[in-house]
Amino acid sequence: MFLSLLERLLSVGIVRKTIWQVWYPFLTRRLKGKDVLFLNYAFETDPPVGLRLDAGDEPDRACIQLYDHVASQVELRGKEVLEVSCGHGGGASWIARTMQTASYTGLDLNPIGVRFCQEHHRVAGLGFVQGDAQKLPFPDHSLDVVINVEASHCYPDFPGFLAGVARVLRPGGHLLYADFRFADEVEAWGRAIAAAPFQIVQTRDIGAEVLRGMDRNAEHSRELVRRHLPRFLHSLGFDFAGVPGSRVYSALQEGELSYRSWCFRKV
Repeated sequence: MFLSLLERLLSVGIVRKTIWQVWYPFLTRRLKGKDVLFLNYAFETDPPVGLRLDAGDEPDRACIQLYDHVASQVELRGKEVLEVSCGHGGGASWIARTMQTASYTGLDLNPIGVRFCQEHHRVAGLGFVQGDAQKLPFPDHSLDVVINVEASHCYPDFPGFLAGVARVLRPGGHLLYADFRFADEVEAWGRAIAAAPFQIVQTRDIGAEVLRGMDRNAEHSRELVRRHLPRFLHSLGFDFAGVPGSRVYSALQEGELSYRSWCFRKV
């Protein structure tokens, strides 16, 4: 009953945003000090990507590989980059350390998460700010690249988000983007993308790769949920983590959920 009610509420834009404003700070408090640096699903190819990582990054390989897939679609060296909805900052830290950006700003609505990022990620040229994805606090035409990984399904106004990204990007700038939608949302998702002032440079269905990543992370994800969430939230936690057998995992496996990546260029 609780989960079915929550699913109905999540379909209402403003209520969806309110719930996520509560959920993410709660999750950060629960995981504080546990070095959980990624809140996104994961990515693994067949055969494996074989991405070279430092030993300290190896435990987060599958999540880093999703960021690598998204961020490596364009050259980031010397670029001013914004990541919208940066979560716990693991992707921001890895990109700033390895892709030689001129600057990298991670923005998130969750103030507790932003403080977590500021405490855990001390990298030259990397900073974190609290802010709303729907009201980006940056001047017009001020950024080269915007990155958004697995977050826009939480936004009550996805077309408005795309318009805001277009506003802050310089002419020719790029939006590097990955997210998922359930089958009944895919048509509206496509309409919003088609109406936005972007050229699609490339797009790809990455559902199979995300499923492999979920499989790779399954045991670790189950353990985190069992240890750090109250029992009545285990089902929601497993779904959020995408463990095998969860609603999200099963929907992706059965084709009821679409997970895609894009590279957009501002026209």
